[in-house]
Amino acid sequence: MSTLPEIAVAEQADLHRLDTSTNSTEPAKNPPWTLLTAIATWFASVALLFLPQVMAIPYLAAHYRGTRPTTETLLADKTLILILVSGVLPVHLITLVIVWAVATRFGKFSAIKTLGLTWNGKLRLWQSIGLALMLYVAAFLLTLAFGGQGTALDRLVESSRAAALIIAFLAVATAPLVEESIYRGILYPAIERTAGAKAAVILVTLLFAVPHVPQYWPNIGVISSITLLSVVLTLVRARTGRLLPCFVVHLVFNGIQSVIILFEPYLRAALETMRHGSPSGSLTSFPFLH
Repeated sequence: MSTLPEIAVAEQADLHRLDTSTNSTEPAKNPPWTLLTAIATWFASVALLFLPQVMAIPYLAAHYRGTRPTTETLLADKTLILILVSGVLPVHLITLVIVWAVATRFGKFSAIKTLGLTWNGKLRLWQSIGLALMLYVAAFLLTLAFGGQGTALDRLVESSRAAALIIAFLAVATAPLVEESIYRGILYPAIERTAGAKAAVILVTLLFAVPHVPQYWPNIGVISSITLLSVVLTLVRARTGRLLPCFVVHLVFNGIQSVIILFEPYLRAALETMRHGSPSGSLTSFPFLH
């Protein structure tokens, strides 16, 4: 079993080999960051998730001065929820800056190369899109099987139309790139180089899925869907050696949900009309529309 000093020496040797092969067109098999750097990057991305709460402190201090609001009061405060949801954008932007600094060593390497943001013959664009569609169908079936209980994310979406639109935007514009860059861009290759592909697949799958549990609790169907998504995305990264297919699958998967959020009020109104016009109509046909 390798000791930490031995691992560090091996990683430094890998970095030296990468330094001497920057003209290669292939993504780096040995990325220009160590396992410790990858873990630190992940911890930073998790710590940044608390930034929206910090941004909300001035509002809370001004609006609730002299009182101690209950949890129910805070959950019903649309302004507070809007601040928290909007605060996710700077979190994502700062995270992307950190990823860029790590992946390029502050501009020394190409992020496209080191992260593997290219295609190869193992999985093309149309195949990635098809895989995302199949995953969404599987998620739909899992939600049907386990029921469609409301989640914390549902409450955010339902708090106001503005919050729903911001969530739909973030789910497509920043979330897929941020999450894929951290988990399968930075973490995966560093763990794979140190502990092997199997360990990397298991660890990255868990690290991605577990933080989503509070967001979707107590909906077991959605939690199962996110876990399935994490497994498939990590296996795609392991199989192709590329991050781009993972990003496309994640983008399409989130994009479908964003479209549903955008059109949900109109779909709900149409389904209600159908249900009142015909006893066979039911909103339960769309388990993601809580």
